[in-house]
Amino acid sequence: MIESASFLTPAQIVAELDKYIIGQHDAKRHVAIALRNRWRRLHAPADMQREIVPNNILMIGSTGVGKTEIARRLASIADAPFTKVEASKFTEVGYVGRDVESMVRDLVEQSVNMVRMRRKEEVKVQAAQVVEDIILDALIPPISSTPTTVSKSSVDFSGEGNMPESDHELNERTREKFRQKIRAGELDDRKIDIKVQQNNTPGIGVVGGPGGMDEASMAGLQDMLSSMMPKKTRKRKVTIAEARKILLDEEAAKLIDMDEVKDEAIRNAENAGIIFIDEIDKVASRNGKSGGGGPDVSREGVQRDLLPIVEGSAVSTKYGVINTDHILFIAAGAFHVAKPSDLIPELQGRFPIRVELQSLTKADFFRILKEPKNALTKQYEALLIAEEVELSFDDAALERVAEIAFEVNEEVENIGARRLHTVMSRLLNDILFDVPDRIGANAHILITRELVEERLRDMVRNRDLSQYIL
Repeated sequence: MIESASFLTPAQIVAELDKYIIGQHDAKRHVAIALRNRWRRLHAPADMQREIVPNNILMIGSTGVGKTEIARRLASIADAPFTKVEASKFTEVGYVGRDVESMVRDLVEQSVNMVRMRRKEEVKVQAAQVVEDIILDALIPPISSTPTTVSKSSVDFSGEGNMPESDHELNERTREKFRQKIRAGELDDRKIDIKVQQNNTPGIGVVGGPGGMDEASMAGLQDMLSSMMPKKTRKRKVTIAEARKILLDEEAAKLIDMDEVKDEAIRNAENAGIIFIDEIDKVASRNGKSGGGGPDVSREGVQRDLLPIVEGSAVSTKYGVINTDHILFIAAGAFHVAKPSDLIPELQGRFPIRVELQSLTKADFFRILKEPKNALTKQYEALLIAEEVELSFDDAALERVAEIAFEVNEEVENIGARRLHTVMSRLLNDILFDVPDRIGANAHILITRELVEERLRDMVRNRDLSQYIL
């Protein structure tokens, strides 16, 4: 799986990240090196591969500066299993809540889904042929291949020795004509009866034994018992177009070997998996002291439960045991109250690369509105293209929007680039409401600085900006 990024150098990875994320060059460099190092390890001498461990990264920065987006885009570039979790949602062993091992199980689940989808794509052509035959059988059921006996009196001797075709031959010729119509989409609206597998069968309950059973074992046992039960089917009357979609997924699933899928998924998760732990500062003990009780005890407990997973351990999942030694962990937090040094020393040592992300400036906001491939302005333009309305922004308008967003962050609470969503929504809501009833197709709307001033006048004048907090 990691081969997809093998041709990208660290500089090329940064260039890919630049297409979506403005600024934060240091953070991009570190994650680019971390990604390339994963490929380098797999191509290192065999006796050293086990010894090379990933340099986990701790990102420090306010909300909305790009921490999550960097990690998400990195996983997309690598085509690697990726899962994002929030540290504040976990509780230490013995408390009600999610245990930290569930993040590894989530990663494996994601990896299995990725491999399964890729394998289904590989057998798509073969599955499509099977589906075509099923649809054809529903339209024109085949008959026995045994030729129908033709009486001598029924033979037409007036031709040039031609014998009348049998029922089987006629059936085959008719089926071939309908096959061509199916392929051409001429029969997509015709309804047929198909058998589909029941997806809403209630799960089989498993009661834990006296010693208890962990979540992975329970899930694995439940899956095994479910697979032993006979599959239930039911009839549905659907159009041929719908039948093709439903049956294609079912038939493709039958053609792939799930044991191979599980094995490959485990390998991919172990060697290419990325776990992004957000809000790591929320489990840091204030001033590094846990005291005698209270919430800080639980916070430190979460850190201690997290430590063996980040250091490298074997975690049981319903697909098998996964070793976490070479999973890349990226942790992130604002650290407004706690400090990175408030994390337990052992956990600090497992995140040797520390990157401080910079707060965004007005100039950054302007670039965020204008440059990225998924810029907010481009998203709104795409929405209105669906209505055949052309939307565009002049630079002066975008500069004013960036200014207002920056000022609101300064006045109320700094939520970084997420503030742009608030301001842009306020600016364009009336237009989005009026299309297409008052603003019809083929209209061109230009957002100018004057329009921004008019639409956002109340937002600028109101010193109590709490109503605009996201």
